Amino acid sequence: MIHAVGPRYRDGKHGEPDLLAGCYRNSLDLAIAHKLQTIAFPAISCGIYGYPIQDAARIAIGTVRQVLSSDRTIEQVIFACFDIAVLNAFTDALRPSS
Repeated sequence: MIHAVGPRYRDGKHGEPDLLAGCYRNSLDLAIAHKLQTIAFPAISCGIYGYPIQDAARIAIGTVRQVLSSDRTIEQVIFACFDIAVLNAFTDALRPSS
């Protein structure tokens, strides 16, 4: 298990996007260092820490795509969506941008 503590969302102007991306990036880096092939993430910071779900999903998906574009150790990433709003946000973030 890799534990990541996400940022508390204030207003998005206090480095929250970079901190959240860092949670995903650091977890992926640890997984790669330990030669893991699968990793699962919850929607980090989207519960009690108040991160807007749509923004958090875009950051999560973008960061994972960025890391995986330069390293193929990890073969499967699972996003554990705890409710329909989170599932919809992550589904939207996975769609190719037009």
